[in-house]
Amino acid sequence: MSRRGGLLGGGRARSPLRAARAAHRRKQEKQRRAEDCAPYRRTLVYPKVGSAHHRRATVRFWRECVARALHRSVPTPFYLFSAEPIRAALREFDRFERLLPIPVRHWFSCKTQPLAPLLRWWRRAGRPIEVVSEFELRAAIEEGFSPEQILVNGPAKDRWLPGVAQPGLRVIFDSRRELETLLPLAQRLEWSLGIRVRTTEECDPERPGCPTQFGFEFDEAVAALRRLRRVRARLEILHVHLRTNVAAPAAYERALAELGQLCRAAPFQPRYLDCGGGWPPAHTRSLAGRPFNVEFSLSALAGVYRRALGQFPGLRELWLENGRYLTARSGVLVLSVIEVKTRSGLRQLLCDGGRTLHALVSTWEDHEILTVPQRSGPRRLTGVYGPTCMAFDQLARHPLPRSLRPGDRLVWLEAGAYHLPWETRFSHGHAAVFWHDGKRLTLARPAQSFAGWWGQWSASARHRPGQTPGARRR
Repeated sequence: MSRRGGLLGGGRARSPLRAARAAHRRKQEKQRRAEDCAPYRRTLVYPKVGSAHHRRATVRFWRECVARALHRSVPTPFYLFSAEPIRAALREFDRFERLLPIPVRHWFSCKTQPLAPLLRWWRRAGRPIEVVSEFELRAAIEEGFSPEQILVNGPAKDRWLPGVAQPGLRVIFDSRRELETLLPLAQRLEWSLGIRVRTTEECDPERPGCPTQFGFEFDEAVAALRRLRRVRARLEILHVHLRTNVAAPAAYERALAELGQLCRAAPFQPRYLDCGGGWPPAHTRSLAGRPFNVEFSLSALAGVYRRALGQFPGLRELWLENGRYLTARSGVLVLSVIEVKTRSGLRQLLCDGGRTLHALVSTWEDHEILTVPQRSGPRRLTGVYGPTCMAFDQLARHPLPRSLRPGDRLVWLEAGAYHLPWETRFSHGHAAVFWHDGKRLTLARPAQSFAGWWGQWSASARHRPGQTPGARRR
């Protein structure tokens, strides 16, 4: 065998020194790429992502629903919402209620999921709705909710509520200004009234040392309750809401103790105690990979309420407004992979939807992603990006199958809560929406066209190219 021919008789054989140098260069290049990608790996702690996070039946259900929607030839991106997961949540509510000695009324939080077919489905079941804006109240009325089934909540209602007021509403005052402005109207229309109280457990989630802007402080609440009693208003409700994703039931126990002190100081015996929402939904995690509900237990929370009820003699019902717990599980966002890139060791999937347009909650939450078709094999750290011209548009970074390719679909789970109301029209139109009532799958809203996206501007506001806006035409 000649030295020039090498083992296979072609090319020049490498000396051991040259081979060692080449191996060293490859090792250095691999280390450089790993260091370049290290910031991505340090940003998130990635839990194992896969169907094990959900029951197999749940994954199978969503795969079947998505397949039916894709068969309709409606292009991605689209949302798909179903009543079936909400039915499952209601069964959990029923089990929770059986642990308490008084009835529990669950109000649908309209702001969480303002979806018309869902509101109709909820109303047909005889369930009530909570609204926090003029448009939400008008939507509830249009969908047939009676005034007694509507709870008007939220701040700054005195700005809009007089224009759409109806007799018999249930209204919770959020401030002294609201109370003084709306009280004459409330008495004339015989509203059932209450106040929201900001306990020390309610704080800004981004700045825990700062209070929120909602509700009455303790002394203000005492004065408001006494004022409403003096004028013999129909005062029945005491309301508190802590925050989203309340970590543990102990927070409610401390808040209810403050409400008990308030009722003794006023004095006041509420007929209805509204503890708002805040229950953390399953299968949602912080960006550090920690499930929000890891310390939360409904049975422990029921124990908190049972112990607290003694502070509120005469209480007839417990009211709850758990929008995220109820609806997060009820929807998915379906995207298509448009392009695949690799940068500094990070695989990147560019998709036709993402955070900026469809999933703002991905800014602080991590959800599971399914692939359609179901891809398997080795996984690689992968960033999922939307189509907008914004580096912010990063839906997730997960270990995903290397076999993913353009044309595949990604299914972002737990897209029910706060995805529709925070959907944007950033350089694109709104996505299509499917609704599944348990049997039938219908297109509830088509994707927005260019005419719908640009046609919002009236003809009088348009101007010809080169013409100064507002200039007079000759």
